[in-house]
Amino acid sequence: MSKKTFPLSKDELEEIIKKYPTPFHIYDEHAIRENIRKLQKAFAWAPRFREQFAVKALPNPRILQVLHEEGAGTDNSSLAELVLSEVSGYKGSEILLTSNDTPADEFQKAIELGAIINLDDISHLDYLEKNAGLPEIICFRYNPGDLIEGNDIIGKPTEAKYGLTRDQLFEAYKMAKEKGVKRFGLHTMVASNERRTEAFVFTAKLMFELAVELKNRLGIHVEFVNIGGGIGIPYRPEEEPVDLEAVGEGIHKLYDEMMVPEGLGDVAMMTESGRAITGPAGWLVSTAIHEKKTYKDYIGLDSCMANLMRPAMYGAYHHITIAGKENEPCDHVYDVTGSLCENNDKFAIDRKLPKIDIGDRVIIHDTGAHGSAMGFNYNGKLWCAELLLHEDGSVELIRRAETLDDYFATLKYPGSVIK
Repeated sequence: MSKKTFPLSKDELEEIIKKYPTPFHIYDEHAIRENIRKLQKAFAWAPRFREQFAVKALPNPRILQVLHEEGAGTDNSSLAELVLSEVSGYKGSEILLTSNDTPADEFQKAIELGAIINLDDISHLDYLEKNAGLPEIICFRYNPGDLIEGNDIIGKPTEAKYGLTRDQLFEAYKMAKEKGVKRFGLHTMVASNERRTEAFVFTAKLMFELAVELKNRLGIHVEFVNIGGGIGIPYRPEEEPVDLEAVGEGIHKLYDEMMVPEGLGDVAMMTESGRAITGPAGWLVSTAIHEKKTYKDYIGLDSCMANLMRPAMYGAYHHITIAGKENEPCDHVYDVTGSLCENNDKFAIDRKLPKIDIGDRVIIHDTGAHGSAMGFNYNGKLWCAELLLHEDGSVELIRRAETLDDYFATLKYPGSVIK
């Protein structure tokens, strides 16, 4: 089981709230560093292992700086993410752009930065060449189809819009080689919030088979194999975390059996986790502002699904605790809701919790990935602040709360009714 804890006492939290009102996301720097170190230790055997942190999980430059200090690169999926990587100190091949119906300006920025470009479709090769030129190193994203079953979040690979089929993959590498590209990598991403060790080992097996075949058929010696991310976390207290050591050992065994005898023992390994690095190290802190009793008992918070979309979007479970009431019996049943004008704006449904009083601080766990990152402005709701809890106990504001002036800024233009 994974014990759900919050790194601050109620009194410490109240001191922070005096300066930074709820709601806010707060991240634990120590936990983030420990999480990436555990992953790096699991792959310490691999040549030049690098975690390409998925910027989409937590697109904040201070978080990216912390991860860069730990030796991470970044995986990017937009122009904004590329700029975030740039300003956070990442350079050249530390930056990976994974294309996804990518417009020309994103390819152009990636070329400018000297980033590795990971193409999502065979047709993107000509588009990239025409609009940005060819980079020094290219890789293609493999979609294994029905060889892998997928899951509820990422879907079945055969239904996914991502990646190339096996036949397309070999044709794409052949085309790139004929166009003069001399350096290559290999990529896939087929899981999301996956906690089965064997799923990652099987993915590595598929990729090693491809790497060997690329060498034998096309004479392409890939420089790296990126097995993607998707390492899950235990959102529920009764769930177990992924055994990263077992994942690393399983892949190491395959690498020695499949890659080394084929002269591919120098091929680097990459992952592109996001959730596993920052997910458990973040919490959404809110205040209970309303209690409603109709057909059910409701607790209304000062946050809403604009601050955390996953429960409404996926029916995802996020553990909830009440500051100062962690050891009280969970003898009340609530729907925990936000103020958005949508009935699915619920953080929890029929959740057993201690008695919640107005003014209680409600802590929603595991929001460090795909929490603030998936924020939006429907109903004119505003993005909340983000805080970083340092290892010395100090707290840094790393995103200020959005204001009404921010919200209305793009509605102010010559001739606008808003002045």
